[in-house]
Amino acid sequence: MNRSSPQALVWFRQDLRLTDNQALSAACDWAREGETGAAEGSTKVRALYIATPMQWRAHDVAPIQLDFIERHLNLLAQGLARLGIALELVHLDSFGQVDDFLAAYVREHGIGRIFAGAEPEFNERMRDRRLMAAGLPLQLSDEHCLLPPGTVLNLGGEMYKVFTPFAKCWRQLASRGAIAPLPIPSPMGPALAAPEPLHLRCDKLSSHLWPAGEDEAGLLLHAFVEQRLQDYGAERDFPALDGTSRLSPYLAIGVLSPRQCVAALQGRFPAALVEDTPAKVWLNELIWREFYRHLLVAFPRLSRGGNFNPRADKLPWRNDRADFAAWCEGRTGYPLVDAAMRQLRQTGWMHNRLRMLVASFLTKHLLIDWRWGEQYFRRHLIDGDLAANNGGWQWSAGIGCDAQPYFRIFNPMTQSEKFDPDASFIRKYLPELAPWSLKQLHHPEQHGSDEMLAPLSDRTATCYPRPIIAHAVARARALDVLGMLKK
Repeated sequence: MNRSSPQALVWFRQDLRLTDNQALSAACDWAREGETGAAEGSTKVRALYIATPMQWRAHDVAPIQLDFIERHLNLLAQGLARLGIALELVHLDSFGQVDDFLAAYVREHGIGRIFAGAEPEFNERMRDRRLMAAGLPLQLSDEHCLLPPGTVLNLGGEMYKVFTPFAKCWRQLASRGAIAPLPIPSPMGPALAAPEPLHLRCDKLSSHLWPAGEDEAGLLLHAFVEQRLQDYGAERDFPALDGTSRLSPYLAIGVLSPRQCVAALQGRFPAALVEDTPAKVWLNELIWREFYRHLLVAFPRLSRGGNFNPRADKLPWRNDRADFAAWCEGRTGYPLVDAAMRQLRQTGWMHNRLRMLVASFLTKHLLIDWRWGEQYFRRHLIDGDLAANNGGWQWSAGIGCDAQPYFRIFNPMTQSEKFDPDASFIRKYLPELAPWSLKQLHHPEQHGSDEMLAPLSDRTATCYPRPIIAHAVARARALDVLGMLKK
């Protein structure tokens, strides 16, 4: 490799941003170090994004998230062009083709070093190990977490299996140094012409409900921290309120970094890492995100659909396909559950309180394997993230790391009364139930069949269904079946 003419390659993955991008900054710094010996007019930094449509289909990546990625790739290309860096989009079928492609790319373009952000998923980590074992000059930066996996360990040097001590240790470690996001690197040369539009060759679904771009994500972060963070703990469980950050789609594909989020939080509450402040609840949500990513690295079987609790391997799930279809389509007969599933199908997103409710309903009321629900979520969520999705589903099913107990079974009626008291969320996503009283909406089990009938539209005789199973019956059945987890 001719170091006198350095070529740095930035391989973008789940980090579609210019600000606080450690790989991009490191590539620019490395190229500048060798620029005195570079040939005049040589390209010092190249940028690459590898699309793998076949792999995406195999991993059930949601079409709405792929559309969101495409929009951000185009904005990223424009931003890089202003820095004098061209972004190249390459399509390969799967990770299996990456090895040969990159080896040839390195030779063709005289790449001295490849800079990329590490990823926690098993297939991605195995891919990177193969590349480095083959001698490719791959340099990884840990930027999908604020604290890299493997750095938050108990006194025995092992990964924590309970969130609370993990969070305590995480805060102690994070508070030891300044948390300062990296700025956008200075230009590497004259600005390039506006790039041609980039298109991902895969099925996509419009993500227009979500504004795209780093600037938009930054504005959302700022608005949340300044206007809603103070009341987040009190309002986050009410789906009809605008009480959550709604930043998860941007974190999932790396338009925002966790370091940017924590830095913004500290800007509003400087002592948030060491003292109890109004920011504690949201900070814990960010730490839960880190916890699940650390677990994904520590326990590779989680990436492959394995149960964290091995006792769950023998659970006799019912896996009734008709029940599963009713859950997917929002036809369980429990209005808050059905409204949540409609929110997912219509927007590609679901309120976090409702994610816990519908996951509990599927796994405990219907006794359907959590992996069915996890896959369905992946196919529809704009913020699809393997670590968070896997961790949340196993937690809800009572079989994951630091999971809610198997005997804690959400009552959809009391959840409805408590968190949607005026039924405004239910009425938004189930407008056909507008004639129903609050009592009917919150307690559908208590009414006779005549009261339960509500036309779904003027063009169909289909009616809103009665509850798919009585809560008391479902609870008793779940306690009997899931009780084996305590043995």
